[in-house]
Amino acid sequence: MKLCSACLLGVRCRYDGKSGPDENVIALSKKEALIPVCPEQLGGMPTPRAPAEAEGSGEEVLSGKAKVINKNGEDVSSSFIKGAEEVLSIAKLFGIKEAILRQKSPSCGSGRIYDGSFTGRIVKGDGVTTALLKRSGIKVVSEENCDACH
Repeated sequence: MKLCSACLLGVRCRYDGKSGPDENVIALSKKEALIPVCPEQLGGMPTPRAPAEAEGSGEEVLSGKAKVINKNGEDVSSSFIKGAEEVLSIAKLFGIKEAILRQKSPSCGSGRIYDGSFTGRIVKGDGVTTALLKRSGIKVVSEENCDACH
């Protein structure tokens, strides 16, 4: 059993109200139990919502050294942190050891995230939820580097 970004399974929870289904992840869900989560919704944010990007890594957001800002200039860090904590609670409840999360997302990005400039530039780093799960010893992969998905 693994956690999975709900949008990868076709749930319309992305910031723009759309989903981002991944055929390989959906195929995996037919073989193995995947628990869909959307950290941003679990953090209390509506769908749709203004796009947001971290002005640093998820680890820096968790330690208070960086913020997650939406395109309207609002600091939404607390919602991202709350959502990450809720996802971690679900992981602990089910004894989850691995998660497949959406690449580049300020919540779920694994190794690559947008840089906070809203220009589409990608930098090395993890999203807020990914950073918290990794802190807790949970393996996080993206849909792009999920061995079980390919």
